Amino acid sequence: MRNFCLAWLAAFGWLTVCGPVLAQTQPAPDMPATSTFGRWTTMVDTLDTGQDAHKTCAASTAFFDAGGNSGTLTLSISTGDALPPDAYPTVLITIDNRTLPTDKKIAAVFGDPGVKVSATVYANDAVNGRPSWTIDNQAKTSLALLRAMRKVISLDVTFGKQTIASIPMDGFTKAYRNLGAACGFPTKDVAP
Repeated sequence: MRNFCLAWLAAFGWLTVCGPVLAQTQPAPDMPATSTFGRWTTMVDTLDTGQDAHKTCAASTAFFDAGGNSGTLTLSISTGDALPPDAYPTVLITIDNRTLPTDKKIAAVFGDPGVKVSATVYANDAVNGRPSWTIDNQAKTSLALLRAMRKVISLDVTFGKQTIASIPMDGFTKAYRNLGAACGFPTKDVAP
């Protein structure tokens, strides 16, 4: 009996010391699940209304533009939306740079010297006080852009004739596959 009591005290002591650390590493049930792949972080959030549940799946990477302004490139899709191959995640760029074009429709080029994708970007209202742009979400354009993101080491972004940034793509393929697994869509057309 004494050995049992000592074992129980040792386990209780371990939980007393390590329990708070374990609690900090485990997300609360209502918190989104996150994962990191290279420079990309994914987030999966579930909204259960009681009648149905929808997941929002997002992947994001941070970068700096040539002027040192911080920015993010984010993909986002919900199970309530049309899913690939009918539609692809929305692509949003935010940059803390007030000198960039804010026209409603801006011609843009994404890629590197070997891969180029032309698209239209649309200026949005500021996100958290930062200017943002959404890439035209036509399935053909989105698929070409996502494939380019998988192929390049860094995604060069140009609005009109103005170079915006070169965004590292380390971890993009695994992050995209993670979105597909979490939100239930095939990823073979982008990340085989």
